[in-house]
Amino acid sequence: EEVPMAAEWSAILLTCRRGHGSVSALQRELEVRRLRGGLGPRPPALLLAVEDPWAHLGSGGATLNALLVAAEHLSARAGCTVVTADVLRDARILILHVVRPEDGAPGMSLVSSRMGAVLGSWAPFLPFLGMWSFSWQLCVGSPPGVWVCSTDMLLTVPSTPGVNWDSFQGVRVIAVPGSPAYARNHGVYLTNEQGLVRDIIYKGTEAQIQQCAGPDGTVPLVCGIVFFSSDAAEQLLATHVIPPLDACTYMGLDSGAPPIQLSLFFDIVLCMAGGMTEEDFVKGGGDTSVRSARSVLWTALRGFPLSMACIPNASYDYMTASASDHIRSLTLLPGSASHLRFCKTAHSHVDQPCLLEDGSSVTNCLLEGAVQLAAGSVIQHCHLQGPLVIGPGCLLSGLDVGSSPALRGHPLRDVVLQGHHIRLRDLPCRVFTLTGRLDDWQATYLNVPWAEFFQQTGVREGDLWDAETPRRSRCLLSARLFPVLHAREALGLEDVLWLLGLATVASEQLTRWRMAWRMSWQELLPCLDTEAELGARQALFFLQGQCKVRRVLLGCQDSSLLPLARSAVHEGYHEAMLGTLDEVASTASDAGIAARALACIAEVLGCMAQGEGGLRSGPAANREWASAFGRLESGDITGGVQKLAAERQKWMSRPALLVRAARHYEGAEQILVRKAVMSSCQFITVEQVELPPLGHWVQVVCPARLDLSGGWSDTPPITYEHGGAVVDVAVLVDGCRPIGARVRRIVQPELRLVSLSGTPRSEAVAELVCRELEDLQDYCQPHAPGALLKAAFICTQIVQFPSQTPLRAQLMESYGGGFEVHTWSKLPHGSGLGTSSILAGAVMASLYRAAGKAASTESLIHAVLHLEQRLTTGGGWQDQVGGLVPGIKIGRSKAQLPLRVEVEQILQKKCMAPGCEPLAVGRMMDALRPYVHGQCLAGAGGGGFLYVLTKASRQKEALHRILANTEGLGNFSIHSIEVDTGGFSVEVVECGMKDGAHPGGDRAV
Repeated sequence: EEVPMAAEWSAILLTCRRGHGSVSALQRELEVRRLRGGLGPRPPALLLAVEDPWAHLGSGGATLNALLVAAEHLSARAGCTVVTADVLRDARILILHVVRPEDGAPGMSLVSSRMGAVLGSWAPFLPFLGMWSFSWQLCVGSPPGVWVCSTDMLLTVPSTPGVNWDSFQGVRVIAVPGSPAYARNHGVYLTNEQGLVRDIIYKGTEAQIQQCAGPDGTVPLVCGIVFFSSDAAEQLLATHVIPPLDACTYMGLDSGAPPIQLSLFFDIVLCMAGGMTEEDFVKGGGDTSVRSARSVLWTALRGFPLSMACIPNASYDYMTASASDHIRSLTLLPGSASHLRFCKTAHSHVDQPCLLEDGSSVTNCLLEGAVQLAAGSVIQHCHLQGPLVIGPGCLLSGLDVGSSPALRGHPLRDVVLQGHHIRLRDLPCRVFTLTGRLDDWQATYLNVPWAEFFQQTGVREGDLWDAETPRRSRCLLSARLFPVLHAREALGLEDVLWLLGLATVASEQLTRWRMAWRMSWQELLPCLDTEAELGARQALFFLQGQCKVRRVLLGCQDSSLLPLARSAVHEGYHEAMLGTLDEVASTASDAGIAARALACIAEVLGCMAQGEGGLRSGPAANREWASAFGRLESGDITGGVQKLAAERQKWMSRPALLVRAARHYEGAEQILVRKAVMSSCQFITVEQVELPPLGHWVQVVCPARLDLSGGWSDTPPITYEHGGAVVDVAVLVDGCRPIGARVRRIVQPELRLVSLSGTPRSEAVAELVCRELEDLQDYCQPHAPGALLKAAFICTQIVQFPSQTPLRAQLMESYGGGFEVHTWSKLPHGSGLGTSSILAGAVMASLYRAAGKAASTESLIHAVLHLEQRLTTGGGWQDQVGGLVPGIKIGRSKAQLPLRVEVEQILQKKCMAPGCEPLAVGRMMDALRPYVHGQCLAGAGGGGFLYVLTKASRQKEALHRILANTEGLGNFSIHSIEVDTGGFSVEVVECGMKDGAHPGGDRAV
């Protein structure tokens, strides 16, 4: 059955109240979320933050205004010169409303809405929390239309809500099941048997609520979500030109229309309820203009059916006036709502996480030192330094590091302590507010009656309210408690903490408080600076992000930093990120950590190019970077990182330069990766043995290897950052060990390097003689003639390079002559059977023995690792493990440096990259499938030999006939293999010919 895809929005609009200065900040936040990928893989082209044209517009007016703005922009994009409703026909629009105090219903009262916005200090982020639920859950399968959603709640819906959209028409409201007791303070839907809404009941009587109950006893709660079909949205849009509804839009404002306030649910949605009459609906409006608006809406929308979808197992929490409710929704105490699962620590750096009790919550914070947080308490958007003890029932938000000293002298319990950014005309200010968790906003403050508070602190009623303020209006909302400005002194957190009255209040504290200009909650709310608040949270996010970078890199943690790097680039914090990475790289305790830091810098530079400037892969040997590379090669990591950073500044001006700089940082990373892998040298041990006679060959032959499982996990840096495990089997090919090398000492003080065509007795295909040290200087260039053999002489320390002593002198002094090396392999180039590394192992083993030394198999495995790093080919350890250790085995390396490989016997098979084989190989596999138990490619990149396990024995000729009749294969060869249980062999062979040209008469000694 086809699974419906997530909704792809045509437009997302976020509405906000007029006069809060938040529209530009929210617009930037939308763009940032888009760049971060927070709006899905295909974000809408139209992302808008829309400011209400009036200060008290209401959710209904805001919906109509946002719909007009969306239609206008979509019309312009469609090439229209006027607003046309046709653009809504196939559009999918999401309108998100930031909390509006004037709505009051269906979820909360005037006070609760206002204070919910204050207590929910993270409320500007709620719209973004809900987008994924809409896109990936609730809206799946819905037709084109307009979704409208409030953001004053935390909504949880199951992954498959089960909303049936077949034959849908009109308007649909979304409900969640709740208890009748909870419904007493909320709105519920009354529906008929067909699921059509008859009425919306807000704070109804017990009988009214019970009338809405279903068979399971739950009632459908209003949760602030409405869907308008395209037809209904078009009709709603058409009302924007009809007075007095034109006053809901910015066009009405520009046309001089008087303001009007409308509710989405009670002025727009309710008119479509089946149990509502026109007379009752219109008369239910407030003043004349609202009644007139309701009459227009009745005419426009009454013909649309209003259906309800109640989502089983869904739930929501409203941001009420209760601090207790707010704290409980963010913690995991036993009494918390079971459907909410907030992490204890999110986007935060905590020095001592063990001090955070279960049931506490920390979000977007930097907690340095010993900060103890009790269960049932929340810290958000704070930078604090311990030692601090935060007791239960507390909510701390928006406190900077300078607040920490004041907190140390005041043990906190059951309080809400917040720092706010406000703007008084053009003057930015910081204000701290303090309330009690149990305050009811009318009769108490800091959890005690006002009279008790006055007695404890010496504060008088006249300090908080004017004499003409009516008694009924004297509440926490209107009390001028919070100092904003002082004529002579700077204000801080201590200027509200003293209100706790935990000890005898000093007269100077009270005097200082009285001399300060203070504001009440209702005076502060219009002055809240959303732009500054979001900016401060953003800065704190990247400050704790820098701590995360240090923690992850220096602690060698398995955590990706790429999302953080991308966010830093998108939000303008890339310089801070680069500086932190420079710091980590230059002070790291080992090369592996420094290499990872340089790789992260390359990622940041790549992100800064924003997909332009060319491919990330490319050359990295520009002379301008040579000095920095030289420092790294010499082991001066600190100096090298500093040189890199200085050079980087010259490459930041355009995408092409950024990409090239990223390539060079990856090149620098590879230098340090090689340094890290070469730490395996400490596991190479050799012992002195008898020097073979002059002219005697030391011959080593090795099996090939098949990689059964785990390939690539042996390659650096994966193998030392995450650990590696590879299952290999050593195999004979056509009954013999196909890879080998032999070495003998010769009279001439030189190095003769000979490559044979396939066997020890075959013709030479390449010969090279090295008589001077300069002949070895290209040992680190893999494609140079004899590079592997040159590197082997250096890594076995037969030759010291670089050295002031000439090569001839070194050879004569230590060995009385030079060396001749022959290498061969019967396997074709690119076989995927580990030839190059196994050959390196054979060369190293024969060189050691010819020089009078012996190395264990474990030492040879690590010696090959070292050689390949010196050769600059990199590479892992699975090939030499496969070819030097007999039989079937598993090699392992731990996630640590120094890198050590350990081997044990075991068997395992795993498919890691299906579908990567070339086309011809795919045809071959299809042809062989009926005759084999299994088949796999030997090469790490999906190439090389194809090895198969036949169902019958001795099938070589039969398979050859099958493949010969298969089209599109070209040339192929078939070889028989068997498990080699003996491993590589080393023998000293006496040469029977005078100059050892062709050892036809060789015999083993």
